[in-house]
Amino acid sequence: MDIFRIIGVGLLTCVVGIIIKQIRPEYYIIVILAGGAVLLFMIVDGLENIFTYFATLISKTTISYEIFSCVIKILGIGYLTEFANGICVDSGNSAIGDKIILAGKVIILCLSLPIVSTLLETIIDFLP
Repeated sequence: MDIFRIIGVGLLTCVVGIIIKQIRPEYYIIVILAGGAVLLFMIVDGLENIFTYFATLISKTTISYEIFSCVIKILGIGYLTEFANGICVDSGNSAIGDKIILAGKVIILCLSLPIVSTLLETIIDFLP
């Protein structure tokens, strides 16, 4: 199963990170970033399956592609900001991580405006 490989790489990254942090602390962040990159590459196939599923779902419904695109972007921004925040916290820069989270929330709010607008238009259309 893929989850065991992912957990193995994650734990190995943590152990190597702890060892490197004691020997050469300046290389710790590089080890963590490299481990995170490897983990991201390991889940690319799963992401492809999700996109294919959503594309099939959209073709079967009346949901516009623009709405779907916004939702995917919002999910991606949420995951990426959480990932970046974790790296910042691990490197001892939680204040920067908090700013990244704030920026992600603002961008998500901006991206969600077309969805809210479409939802409100749909509700208004149902009103007499």
